[in-house]
Amino acid sequence: MVIDSSMHFCGEAMRTYHYDHIHLRSPNPDATARFFETMFNAEVTRSVYPPGTLYPGQMRVTMKVGGQKVLIAPTHPHDPTAASPQFPYYGLEHIGLTVDDVDAACDELRAKGADVVIGPLTRDPGTRLAFVRGPEGIMVELVQLR
Repeated sequence: MVIDSSMHFCGEAMRTYHYDHIHLRSPNPDATARFFETMFNAEVTRSVYPPGTLYPGQMRVTMKVGGQKVLIAPTHPHDPTAASPQFPYYGLEHIGLTVDDVDAACDELRAKGADVVIGPLTRDPGTRLAFVRGPEGIMVELVQLR
């Protein structure tokens, strides 16, 4: 493979990729959506998958969290779903959200019943962080940049 200084491969322009979504799977998409609504003020849209799709008649959840699209799918109809892995693990490990004050955010989230499992702590002189555990072991990192 040859790459020239203008980022072309073999005479063709390099493809551009743009963020679209993160995909979560849940045995109860509505409960997972309620967690993100309650804890992180997610904007959630609920609908039903139409006939002819992979999940006909099941709840379809799309949410916007921290300005990003997150989809929550129900249990897969044809394949068994494995349990969530124990944190930390290799692969897509967590969702990160920035916040202006990690300590205050953790206090507010705990008051709402959140499980703050790590922190708040200072990772380096410019970064304070914490981790919140959500449904099915979903981890959400809160990051405060100083």
